[in-house]
Amino acid sequence: MNVEKIQEGHVFLIDKPLDWTSFDVVNKIRWNIRKAYNLKKIKVGHAGTLDPKATGLLLVCTGKMTKSIDQLQTQEKTYTGTIKLGVTTPTYDLESEEDQTFPISHLTEELIHETTKQFIGEIQQFPPMHSAIKVDGKRLYELAREGQEIERKSRTITIYDFKITKIDLPFVDFECQCSKGTYIRSLAFDFGKALNSGGYLTSLRRTKIGEYDVINADNSSFEKSYFEEQ
Repeated sequence: MNVEKIQEGHVFLIDKPLDWTSFDVVNKIRWNIRKAYNLKKIKVGHAGTLDPKATGLLLVCTGKMTKSIDQLQTQEKTYTGTIKLGVTTPTYDLESEEDQTFPISHLTEELIHETTKQFIGEIQQFPPMHSAIKVDGKRLYELAREGQEIERKSRTITIYDFKITKIDLPFVDFECQCSKGTYIRSLAFDFGKALNSGGYLTSLRRTKIGEYDVINADNSSFEKSYFEEQ
């Protein structure tokens, strides 16, 4: 890939590895571009954060395509993942230890499938305390690490589809299509609560953003040689 194309603007489809932050991916690609083309600066940004414990599609934009990031972020997103029922964690995922347990003996396949209907359409969702949202200039996860829990405002989001694809209690697999601003961790927590139990996210993978699909991801751009050989 020539430097003119990079500077003019390009969208890299990356399958984000587990435990990498979205910022890690952006930094890696920026460093590779600068080294390969001996550039002092290049605009690089991502269109939609993925948590470290999530994998899947991350769109990384360069040059003038960074101006399209806001537009890309508004696109519908598709996720697959697994929820563990009967337990919760403070972060709603594997970033923290299980802290509370709840009964699951009352759960049936029919109840689990039926409960997903409560989450279809336009709904109100509270962001988790362990999130990057700022309140009075401080990020929620910073307050959470200090042992604080503050009242959060709910957000209006849209769940276009939410279906259970496998049940092997206490685990359930799901697929979800949703709008910008949706916290799948909060969806897992709220789903467990709606079942009169608990729940947290044990795995998450983003498979689509609008028309972009993770099957077309090319992680070779993590290597400097990718840019030198194009």
